[in-house]
Amino acid sequence: MSNINVIKGGICAVEGVRAAGTREGKYGLTVIESKDSNASAVFTSNKVVAAPVIHTKEMIKGGKLSLVVANSGNANCFTGKDGIADCDKTIEIASEITKIPSNEIATASTGVIGRRMPMDIILPLMEESISKLDHSIESSTDAAKSLMTTDTYHKEFAVETRVNGEKVTIGGITKGVGMIAPNMGTMLCFLATDAVISFEMISKALKSAVNKSFNMIVVDGDESTNDMAILMANGKSGVDVVENDEVNKDFQEALDFLCISLAKMMARDGEGASKFIECKVTGAKSVEDAIKASKSVIGSSLVKSAIFGGDPNWGRIVAAIGYSGCEMNQNTISVSLNSDDGKEAILVDNGKILAFDGTENLEYAEEIMQERTVNILVNLNQGLYTATAWGCDLTYDYVKINAEYTS
Repeated sequence: MSNINVIKGGICAVEGVRAAGTREGKYGLTVIESKDSNASAVFTSNKVVAAPVIHTKEMIKGGKLSLVVANSGNANCFTGKDGIADCDKTIEIASEITKIPSNEIATASTGVIGRRMPMDIILPLMEESISKLDHSIESSTDAAKSLMTTDTYHKEFAVETRVNGEKVTIGGITKGVGMIAPNMGTMLCFLATDAVISFEMISKALKSAVNKSFNMIVVDGDESTNDMAILMANGKSGVDVVENDEVNKDFQEALDFLCISLAKMMARDGEGASKFIECKVTGAKSVEDAIKASKSVIGSSLVKSAIFGGDPNWGRIVAAIGYSGCEMNQNTISVSLNSDDGKEAILVDNGKILAFDGTENLEYAEEIMQERTVNILVNLNQGLYTATAWGCDLTYDYVKINAEYTS
């Protein structure tokens, strides 16, 4: 972290990047321009796939990207050939206006599934957004806000790092607070950097960062049809971040930090959420086991409900670990709760229960459960591997938001 500086400007903190966003009612339109960028992307693993995902998957194979056009309010999913045609039309008009080749333009969508795109609204919004493209801090914020659906606040972040003494900048915006599950969620994420990096290496760097961040958050366990994370590298800094066929360590750490920061914003803003949860698992036999255990705890509806109610029902935590599929032994596991201000409640220590009724540990646990952030620490005592997952509590408002989503 000593080599990473958080800076203002979101995605527009990166030299050569312009952005803009426009809204009309529930519909938003975001454009991001980073000309002649090497680019890579990761997508949803859902077998029901939105038209823009199909479209952008094919386009990104060329490894070059100059413009992203993303809309909110309509997912353009389960719309068949009509949905693909709407993507084609969007790209055709964007290319005419910007003079950017159509094979360097990506599309993305988020919103309601199974409804035709209201092109009479989307296309004018796109034209307006393109006319406002700018490199300012405000432009990045406008772009982030235009992506929002049930989000309660916009999400953007930017960092600077040093690679062999030379400055490199990475910035990004994202959206998503519901249908957030392992292997990404209803999220769109657009990242840009001024680093020099090849298509092969940018793909490796992005996948590594996504696995540590967006693939480690759970809001509700539902996986979206539209997930997309794109990283564009325009090379404006002149700093090559590939050394001996490997991504530079400082650059990768900065990209990881950026993506984790954006992922945590999404988890904090989970639909209806009142509390943020972090679960760190140590002492796992393998990385895979650490991931399984941490995500199982974060994804448990019973754990989420207990945290919402302020109930230190730690049995739900160990139960979630037990069914996660990881190697564990209930006679050696340790579980504790921590607050951000340093308060700790040790619930189980090497299989020994310390949080009985009337104990200080249970009292501390009850106090921590009232905090806005609840940190769960689990030591499996099986090995040397660690993983951290993030999520939020499950509230009445989550049900209300999703019961009324399309009405």
